[in-house]
Amino acid sequence: MDKSIRLDLDEKERMSRIAKALSAETRIDIIRLLYGKSYNINEIAEQLKLPQSSAATHVKVLEEAGLIETELVPAVRGSMKVCRRAADSIEFLMKTDLEEDAEIIHMPIGNYVDYYVEPTCGIVSEKGYIDEEDEPRCFYNPARTGAKLLWFGKGYVEYRFSNHLLTNRQLKGMEISMELCSEDHEYNLEYPSDITLWINGLEAGTWTCPSDFGGRRGRLNPSWWPDKNTQFGVLKTWRFTKEGTFLDEAPAGPLPIEAYHLESSGFISVKLGIKPDARHAGGINLFGSSFGDYQQDIRMKLVF
Repeated sequence: MDKSIRLDLDEKERMSRIAKALSAETRIDIIRLLYGKSYNINEIAEQLKLPQSSAATHVKVLEEAGLIETELVPAVRGSMKVCRRAADSIEFLMKTDLEEDAEIIHMPIGNYVDYYVEPTCGIVSEKGYIDEEDEPRCFYNPARTGAKLLWFGKGYVEYRFSNHLLTNRQLKGMEISMELCSEDHEYNLEYPSDITLWINGLEAGTWTCPSDFGGRRGRLNPSWWPDKNTQFGVLKTWRFTKEGTFLDEAPAGPLPIEAYHLESSGFISVKLGIKPDARHAGGINLFGSSFGDYQQDIRMKLVF
């Protein structure tokens, strides 16, 4: 499946990282080299006749831009970093939300209104753990509103967004984005999870995350967070239009935006969880601002 990156001018930080990554011919050569194949850093250095240290530096820049993915795998001595392409295409939209009639709502990940979770589970702020780890009751702690990362092995969390912005306006589309990955007790690159989103009780698509990501530190993680723990996720976007429901650019379901009845009550319910009959019931890590790779919480965009 084609893996695309789609950005507009409001995503300045990520666009700048990608522009920086593509500003050096050597890094473009690395991306070309990784077409359809995976190489470790030593192999990249050998293929492109680079010092190993230079190859590692270029790989780090590409990884931070989200253009390649790396994985630590066992080697004869310790481990080695294997690299592969993370995107097949990049689309820069030369527009901003200001150029369309759109509103953005940011929901802190600790502001859920309902939940059911089973261990492994926990919540942390920038400064440390909120309550005890692997105790579902910790999700009731009032300090949860300061959460920057939460995780659970089974269950769900539900958020409610005010729909007052829909009053007397014609809604054209909606987007919901968040940074996610699977959840094992430590990071585990071979641990898939079927993560499902529901809008007003209707299933809006499932993403099978391949890993509980680690092996490098999340770009925003505080220094106290252990290297052995989950480090970062993938930024996923559910899109709702008159044509149907989409997960990133791929169809996720046939329901058009009207089917979710976003104006039927005083809020829009956004529920994230693992279905009881999920094939890959690998839990969820949900990243807020100051954790993982993306400086955002749950982001809802309404286009009129």
